[in-house]
Amino acid sequence: MSLRLIFMGTPDFAVPTLLALGAAGHEIAAVYTRAAKPGGRRGLELVPSPVEREATRLGIPVLTPKTLKTPEAQAEFAAFNADAAVVVAYGLILPKPVLDAPQLGCFNVHASLLPRWRGAAPIHRAVMTGDHETGVTIMQMDEGLDTGAMATMERTTIGADVTTGDLHDALARLGADLLVRALGAAERGTLTLTPQPEAGVTYAAKISKDETRIDWSKPASQVHDHIRGLSPFPGAWFELDGVRVKVLRTTRGEGKGAPGTTLNDRLTVACGDGAVRLIQVQRAGKQPMSAEEFLRGTAVKAGSQLL
Repeated sequence: MSLRLIFMGTPDFAVPTLLALGAAGHEIAAVYTRAAKPGGRRGLELVPSPVEREATRLGIPVLTPKTLKTPEAQAEFAAFNADAAVVVAYGLILPKPVLDAPQLGCFNVHASLLPRWRGAAPIHRAVMTGDHETGVTIMQMDEGLDTGAMATMERTTIGADVTTGDLHDALARLGADLLVRALGAAERGTLTLTPQPEAGVTYAAKISKDETRIDWSKPASQVHDHIRGLSPFPGAWFELDGVRVKVLRTTRGEGKGAPGTTLNDRLTVACGDGAVRLIQVQRAGKQPMSAEEFLRGTAVKAGSQLL
């Protein structure tokens, strides 16, 4: 047996789930994704989303509505007569007529242990806050912001040096597997839905540009979590001689000094309490490089000030 599905997703995070649904034998009647955006050289080309590229390769019809709030969009959605819809980082709000259209409902792959980190940036916020674990929750969607009843959940640890990029890839694979299992249970009529607890709700606000600059006055542990939480995108950064440099990986450093001051010639930087050592950095417009590669092209002596 298989289900007739509508898949709704946009970024790379959603692609493993799309592929897993096809591999499990489900029929994907249509893919909904965000419209192509200007990109390429000088922004002159329209660049399709990762999900649109994969759906096109697989020969699945792709729809890119700007909204699902119009009667026309809702009628088009309902006309697919889907058993269920699967939503993975889609980017548009699903109004009640859309949520109610599939027989089994709409299921969301959310990259946190709900109700912790509801909202737009759950992976970033978990790492930036120094959480020791996270995971994926499959929920049946309702009209609230990530408030739907939970179908299943799986936990994973967050290592001390793990970045958002590392965790993103692991959770994308985990979410794909969990979603396929949840749909299998729904198909068999054995899926159990549990309301989210009222305690422990936190919100993962979208990352703003204002919070990406490194604040060396904070304790080293917080600086480290901030950097790895924003790696690789959008990237935490400092300025050196007027040039912006992103920091992609750090580890614990030895020593102390004035915040933002380099303590040696190996890019160990003093923080408000303790120090961090920069492992991987990226100059503006350049590829990521190790600290050693960076220092071969930029002399940073002990006592230099990073702003």
